[in-house]
Amino acid sequence: MEAKELLKKVRKIEIKSRRLTSQVFAGEYHSAFKGKGMAFSEVREYQYGDPVKDIDWHVTARFNHPYVKVFEEERELTVMLLIDVSGSKKFVTEVHFKQDMATEIAAVLSFSAIQNNDKIGVILFSDKVEKFIPPQKGRKHILRIILELLNFEPQSQKTDVTEALKYFTNAIKKRCTAFVISDFISSDFSEAIKIAGNKHDIAALRLYDDFERELPNVGLAYFRDSETGQYKWVDTSIKKVRRKYAEWWKEMYEQSTVTFRKAKVDWADIRTGQDYVKPLITLFKKR
Repeated sequence: MEAKELLKKVRKIEIKSRRLTSQVFAGEYHSAFKGKGMAFSEVREYQYGDPVKDIDWHVTARFNHPYVKVFEEERELTVMLLIDVSGSKKFVTEVHFKQDMATEIAAVLSFSAIQNNDKIGVILFSDKVEKFIPPQKGRKHILRIILELLNFEPQSQKTDVTEALKYFTNAIKKRCTAFVISDFISSDFSEAIKIAGNKHDIAALRLYDDFERELPNVGLAYFRDSETGQYKWVDTSIKKVRRKYAEWWKEMYEQSTVTFRKAKVDWADIRTGQDYVKPLITLFKKR
């Protein structure tokens, strides 16, 4: 993609994302992902009914009169986006690449974060961590994220959610909110997401395309696996072939659903070509 065309696309995504953020997501995001920590603010004289545990014994001893610590909710959060950039992101029907959908969603979440005065960081992954963008604030930082997503070419085409979650757990020390954006067609990641979920607040955004769920009956077709690069002739007119594929997809889908439930991770299913606003708002309200 040429530089001029790329910048034009970045600007288009920015305009759409900022509009959605200000008109639709601002309140929902603020309510769903407000800071949960408490930061020390000041001390004041003890009043009847104040919890004994809040008494500041050092100040009390100094002034020979009880004082209590006052805390305020920490508003600033760190938000991390773990985004699948493997070969399956290039799956497309007549509407959208998964990659385009992931980029738009990432942009909306990023603008929502900075409007809430939160930092935003990104981990791009395939079957390994491809790129880490440390959390920062500001429009310039978000535009860099969008640019990376539009132009990034991964070294690997395969997917391993476990590797991304392990890296995330080790790299981000302070508790944060994280969105994992992927189709989750991956080897078992149940242990990794459970460990990450114990330390951080995680939400999963599962992207899929209707044409992935079952093979259309189009006769003999030449398919390319976007993750392995292998080509194969498949006779889609055979019912058994279509049934086997549908069963495989359903098994992978249900496996990730069970994993989310066991790890107590909130998730939303977003179909390419679908308006992603409603699933995101539903996810926010669920929280």
